[in-house]
Amino acid sequence: MKITNALHACAMLLTNCVKSRTSLIPPFFMASALDRIDSEIKAAMLAKEAAKLSTLRMLKSALKYYQIEKKLDTLSEADLISVVQKQLKQRQDSIESYLKAGRDDLRQKEEEEVKVLKVYLPQGLNEQELETLVKSVIAEVGATSKAQVGAVMKAAIAKAAGRADGKAINVLALKLLP
Repeated sequence: MKITNALHACAMLLTNCVKSRTSLIPPFFMASALDRIDSEIKAAMLAKEAAKLSTLRMLKSALKYYQIEKKLDTLSEADLISVVQKQLKQRQDSIESYLKAGRDDLRQKEEEEVKVLKVYLPQGLNEQELETLVKSVIAEVGATSKAQVGAVMKAAIAKAAGRADGKAINVLALKLLP
């Protein structure tokens, strides 16, 4: 009788986790950002995808550097997003430079790296969602002029949590502020 009740309880727990799309695995057993990237590096090696492999190695190096610099034991998702955004910004700046210099070969390489890096970012906000977010931040901060755009930017970037580019937020904030 006791075994039946225990089995029934386990089945109910499993059913609830499946319905709510939560995990039965405790957070400390989940793969860290570096572990996930390691497994994807191995997959890229097996698939002989040189561009993806070099980009993932660069990302792993940047993550380890960040971890050492900040003296962290493990990296959180926010840390991963922060490092990926920084790497994306570097790639986009390089793409602009290569366009001006007429170096299409290097530009294409950078664009391939951007595609690989974007996989690690959360789904971006569309224009309407971003505008709603910036309007709500302006109301929260109580900004009344363009001189207060810094406070709006700080709060909006924190709220966007990696789902929007700072440049897009800045342009929209300047447009919406009187």
